[in-house]
Amino acid sequence: MKISDSNVIPRLAPDQPRAKIRSYYLADEARVVNELIDIAHLSIADRRSISEYAAALIIKVRRSSRPSMMENFLAEYGLTSKEGVALMCLAEALLRVPDAQTIDELIEDKISHGNWGKHLGHSESQLVNVSTWALLLTGKVIAPADEKKLRITLQSLVKRMGEPLVRTAVAQAMKELGRHFVLGSSIQKASRRARELEAQGYTYSYDMLGEAARTEADARRYHLAYSDAITALAPACTHEDIRDNPGISVKLSALHARYEIGQHRRVMTELVARTSSLAVLARSANMGFNIDAEEADRLDISLEVIEAVLGNPALKGWDGFGVVVQAFSRRANHVLDWLYDLAQRLDRKIMVRLVKGAYWDTEIKRAQVLGLADYPLFTRKVNTDVSYLAWGAGPRASQYLILAGKARAVLAGRTHVTPEDIQAVAHPVLRHRLITNFSAEADGISTDDLIDRLMEAISLDGSDAGTKQQMDTVLRS
Repeated sequence: MKISDSNVIPRLAPDQPRAKIRSYYLADEARVVNELIDIAHLSIADRRSISEYAAALIIKVRRSSRPSMMENFLAEYGLTSKEGVALMCLAEALLRVPDAQTIDELIEDKISHGNWGKHLGHSESQLVNVSTWALLLTGKVIAPADEKKLRITLQSLVKRMGEPLVRTAVAQAMKELGRHFVLGSSIQKASRRARELEAQGYTYSYDMLGEAARTEADARRYHLAYSDAITALAPACTHEDIRDNPGISVKLSALHARYEIGQHRRVMTELVARTSSLAVLARSANMGFNIDAEEADRLDISLEVIEAVLGNPALKGWDGFGVVVQAFSRRANHVLDWLYDLAQRLDRKIMVRLVKGAYWDTEIKRAQVLGLADYPLFTRKVNTDVSYLAWGAGPRASQYLILAGKARAVLAGRTHVTPEDIQAVAHPVLRHRLITNFSAEADGISTDDLIDRLMEAISLDGSDAGTKQQMDTVLRS
């Protein structure tokens, strides 16, 4: 068999948007941040308005509800302390750990080195103070022995006798905390627990924790689990608007054990087929279907899979396909550009979930292990914040508004664009680029209402010199 270059190095999409994404893999961080600052263009007034609105939300929450156990713990154990980080890691991890030995090892690793004594009696919650006392005793019981002879023997004996009791007590406390991170241990339990808030108008997008296929058997099992989850959630999808129905997030790495660039051919046949079958099933339920984010070095092949799945003719006319984009990636802005270009080419709508990012420390360590010259993501949180703020209804909105207006003029046999053309295309062009805030939703103001106000504020004859100021006022209201 003759081995060609394409057998070894797959021919990834050569188009300009994808090339742009690749060129930013290890782009200079300062340069990328400066570009994003120019895009975000937040004025002093905007910053002040954001801060005031955030403060008002916090005050409203604090006044309208009693703090939960989770909030009391966070008040005492901030995530900037070693103890706080240990508790949060333990709370989330214990929900996935299947065996007693691993639970013991986790408790010893996370608790034995903490300085729990400094937190004793500080919280207003008696439950938190009692838990702190238990953590203090636990840390002393399972702390590594550092003295010889009798003390070592006694501590080892206490450790062996005490661990089952410690495991039960600590695991129960941590599971109570973990309930704030994880809705349920199964899709049935999660959907039942979600009903209370769904009755108040909230919606959920369900994500399965811990999925990672190591074998073909794993991949098949997870594919079946996703299928079962979609089927279980289907009865709750009662709304015509897909945004009002529950959704599900899928990790591509759970559906294929060799989800890597070196297995490009297998991925583009086996993984695309599995993902497409799930997407078609979600469409039949009128459910949102999101492709979750993966590690930085899988981004290129992820985009290949996303394009292949979304291009499936069976998904034409469906607005439920979504993609999660991580703002801490230096390529995030160009990934968003590519997604918009893809939506235009395939005549699809794509739901984009922009998140700050996950497993930052793992990505940093991986880059160091690989000996990369730089990192594929931002090394400072403030830079990630800039990336997150930079993307909304930006310059492309006005560009496509003009292009759509020109297209309407040509279809009407005219060589010039009129204000009526812009008004006619404003809703389809801007609707998916604007998201109402909590105040607007509380007042019953929809995205279409905002666009209507915007159009009313624009003078049809173009003679109003204050049009821009009017537009800014409408969009802020």
